Amino acid sequence: MMQSPLFKGIEENDLNELMKCLNAKESAYEKNEFIFRAGDRASSIGVILSGAVYVLKEDFWGNRTILAKLEEGDLFGEAFACREEEKLPVSVMSSAKSRILFVDYRRIITNCPNTCVFHARLIENMIRILAGKNVMLTQKMEHMSKRTTREKILSYLSAQAVRSGSNAFTIPFNRQELADFLCVERSAMSAELGRMRREGLLTCEKSRFVLNKQ
Repeated sequence: MMQSPLFKGIEENDLNELMKCLNAKESAYEKNEFIFRAGDRASSIGVILSGAVYVLKEDFWGNRTILAKLEEGDLFGEAFACREEEKLPVSVMSSAKSRILFVDYRRIITNCPNTCVFHARLIENMIRILAGKNVMLTQKMEHMSKRTTREKILSYLSAQAVRSGSNAFTIPFNRQELADFLCVERSAMSAELGRMRREGLLTCEKSRFVLNKQ
């Protein structure tokens, strides 16, 4: 729990009081179990205590796009809960056996009747998280705006290299997940990765990549 940016700067011995203040509840999910489904109403924010989840968008025909993969410490549902969306436009599904802590967003954004000393920090953390998610969405739109599969792949891998501070890095997706994230066909993506390997642009094994300068 202390790894979550939502609780940054809050002392561990304040957590029990904080959980009561936020009306927090914990639930467990098996792999590929839905946590939220599109059409549900989001009244709580989820904090991933262990495991990982996908944020998914499915069209009328069942075609699936991965909008994000979130891991231990990450949050989901905060933007929709704060907007009081009547129906969620996305689904959230566990990608591994997971434990999720749900907190009532209203308890975060409203004044605490107990005048908790850590409540101001909680609100500050939430604002930072929402700003960070906005930056992530902007970056994904940049990848998606590229015209070709190669350009989308290189845009994403370049951003990952910059983020890690190294030309060697591991991405949070397997091949199918990466194709779903970039909205490209897996076969076309695999063929393009093969061409880039032969051209010496990169080397890769599973989720591990090394980018080479020409």
